[in-house]
Amino acid sequence: QVQLVESGGGLVQAGGSLRLSCAVSGSMFSTVTMAWYRQAPGKQRALVAQITGGGTINYADSVKGRFTISRDNAKNTVYLQMNSLKVEDTAVYYCYQRAGLQVYWGRGTQVTVSS
Repeated sequence: QVQLVESGGGLVQAGGSLRLSCAVSGSMFSTVTMAWYRQAPGKQRALVAQITGGGTINYADSVKGRFTISRDNAKNTVYLQMNSLKVEDTAVYYCYQRAGLQVYWGRGTQVTVSS
């Protein structure tokens, strides 16, 4: 059974940094697409960053130049380095995996950016 477990969220001041991690078990990790989504209160869940098994990366326009997604296939872990955080980055961040037609989600980790 595939499990995704996020960690690294918390409270940070605007301009600060956080690093999210998502540990994955039960899948052929190196071959699957991994992503981070976020959902702010009252808003729909939205893609933040995605990295394919081949290493192709996409970012939401709102985080380009500030966030970096990476993966360590030896550790079955995907990361999201978030720099220059803004108040509007406050949200629950979810780890996501897509393997063919199968989609899996983590439970989420709260990121709160204070002004």
